[in-house]
Amino acid sequence: MYDQKAGDLSALRKLGSVYSGADGGRGTREEEERERIEIALLLEGLYRLYGFDFRNYAYPSVRRRIWHRIYAERLLSVSGLQERVLHDRSCAERLVDDLVIHVTEMYRDPSLFAAFRERVVPLLRELPSFRIWHAGCSTGEEVYSTAILLHEEGLYDRARIYATDINEEVLHVAERAAYPLKKMQEYTKNYMRAGGKDAFSGYYGASGNVAVFHPFLGERIVFAQHNLVTDRSFNEFHVIFCRNVMIYFDSILQNHVHDLFHESLCPQGILVLGHKESITFTKHAGHYETLDQQEKIFRKIK
Repeated sequence: MYDQKAGDLSALRKLGSVYSGADGGRGTREEEERERIEIALLLEGLYRLYGFDFRNYAYPSVRRRIWHRIYAERLLSVSGLQERVLHDRSCAERLVDDLVIHVTEMYRDPSLFAAFRERVVPLLRELPSFRIWHAGCSTGEEVYSTAILLHEEGLYDRARIYATDINEEVLHVAERAAYPLKKMQEYTKNYMRAGGKDAFSGYYGASGNVAVFHPFLGERIVFAQHNLVTDRSFNEFHVIFCRNVMIYFDSILQNHVHDLFHESLCPQGILVLGHKESITFTKHAGHYETLDQQEKIFRKIK
């Protein structure tokens, strides 16, 4: 018996392969140009109607995620997805969820947090109070990692942490400070490698299969929606974390975000980027000194 569902899915994937060149070639130049136009129109509509601007995101990543959403919506083309997105906000939100990358964990890249403890904490000790911005905070694990680190260094009562993301749903998760209990073993290892000073289990309680972090860790954190592409600076910060966000942006958008961070950092402020990111080829390269090249920690000097 013919399986209609399987047949439809096969047809969708075959169509996608025409555009991707999965059948052995890259498709015709006309097909590639048509697809680029369709994607540009889709992203323009998403921006004009809903305010989400992905027009300067790296094209290969955007294209791949758009086709993922086309398959998921059981559509046949980028234009078909555009029509649905423009008339169905829930579809637009699903597409935005696909386009925004959410990868995080407690003490992700433990060596970064160890370096932060060694190189940045002594600078923060000299301040009566300080503000930290976690830009693109996702579900908040790294925000609470920072809160724990500052607590252990006796500095948390001086801090105000602003944690922002484009996606409201992940912010709701972050505000709840509740994560799968099964991840705590891995997070404990990260915490120890990052130079943790206490028992990591002392910072959360178990409720069923969920680990809920103690409320005091959230007392000095403000979670808010902020779009790095379209929104402006909203405060002056002593530290900005933005790790592995700009790798999905093209050079134009990367420079735009670096403008935003430079404007938002106070004199001698600290910028922390992801391992694959750099300020080297931006117009602000001469405005920072390097505190840790491997961990991508920079200090604003002008």
